[in-house]
Amino acid sequence: MKSIIKITLAIFLLSFACVHMQAQTDNELTELEQRIEKLEREIDALLTREANGHHDIMTVNSVPLSERDRFRISGHIQTQYSWGQKDATLGVGAPNENLEESFSRFGIRRGRLNFVFQEGFVSSTFQLELTDKGIGIRSIFFQLNDPIWGTNSWMRTGIFTLPFGYKVGRSSLVRESPERSAIVLDLFPGERDLGTMLSLRAPAHSPLIIFRLDAGIVSGNGRNLQIDSRVNFVGRLTTEKTIGRLMLGGSISYYHGGVFQGTENVYTMLGNAFELNSSHRNLGRFAKREYFGFDAQAVFPTALGMTRIKTEYIFGQQPGSRTSTRSWNASTRPNHDTFIRPMRGGYLMLVQDLGLNSAFSAVLKYDWYNPNTAVSGNEIGFADTNTGIADLRRTSYGFGLLWNASQNIRLTAYYELVRKETSNNLDFDFKGDLFTVRLQYRF
Repeated sequence: MKSIIKITLAIFLLSFACVHMQAQTDNELTELEQRIEKLEREIDALLTREANGHHDIMTVNSVPLSERDRFRISGHIQTQYSWGQKDATLGVGAPNENLEESFSRFGIRRGRLNFVFQEGFVSSTFQLELTDKGIGIRSIFFQLNDPIWGTNSWMRTGIFTLPFGYKVGRSSLVRESPERSAIVLDLFPGERDLGTMLSLRAPAHSPLIIFRLDAGIVSGNGRNLQIDSRVNFVGRLTTEKTIGRLMLGGSISYYHGGVFQGTENVYTMLGNAFELNSSHRNLGRFAKREYFGFDAQAVFPTALGMTRIKTEYIFGQQPGSRTSTRSWNASTRPNHDTFIRPMRGGYLMLVQDLGLNSAFSAVLKYDWYNPNTAVSGNEIGFADTNTGIADLRRTSYGFGLLWNASQNIRLTAYYELVRKETSNNLDFDFKGDLFTVRLQYRF
């Protein structure tokens, strides 16, 4: 076990050093190497004391805390086989090499390694992503927990998961479908951003304990370098309540930000066509990016086993390009014309345990995303409307089976029927069905 810990820590330290070496000067490299050597000596000393049977106890804020408990390592691995039709997005492997044929891939969908250091009311978290595509930083932040009133309130700063809706923050460890819904993937690529956020919760004896308010200020372009002085706001108000054997939950969310306009050409919808506003004053301004979200969950026992019903609805305004509605996710400013679309989407999902205390669960899911609610069908694709493939509605019907073989092992088999809206004005034969088999291990 001690060897495994050393190897894991060595991987983390090497990864951390590699990420930083790409952007540091020689002097900074020397400083970083010294810090790594110091950390290695501290870890070796900790393991030596543990091997000799010494368990030093320290007291922080009157709470006994062993050195062993101050540092925790966890993670999970998801190996996956996927098959898809010619236009499917599999999540593993390279894109389709033959756009006229179906294809399959095997790969590591996720390999997460989490390091948490806790000292009193302060903690720091590092999460690495290790897959067959390489190594990268997933999350990195420190958190200040409430040291005065004894609530679950905290402040977090760094790169963290955005507090919007239900699916954005729901870990793949417990998510019933292999991937998040299409609208979430489009609006929040990577699900994380750089900034600071506050989470507020009332004391345990307060009637307001059923509410939780999360609010943050973020850069708005994912886990990338901040590219301008403008920041975005994101917030979520959540409530949970248990009534007898019925557990209810839900939230409302709001996102307000802007996307840099890289040219003087800005297109907005007027009726069923894009109208061009071309002015030198548009260049360098910001197009409004605004989302409203509502979600609800209900969990209750039935004769078949535990039943879970979950739904989410998001609508708002999304700036994009002519060919894409995906949120900007890069360390450089966009340099394309701006297309502003009214959008909406969501999902409805049923998860049913197959028997009391059963390890098997069935999943049914309906998922839809309309990136441009102002047009539909044969209205899309006319040359004088500037609409195209990016404006087509996407719907999917998913069904699958989960097997929780143990507390740490899950096997998922899931098939998704994916459809896109058609138009007589577009030569676009979309085929995007996909099948996924995933084996997950957590530690």
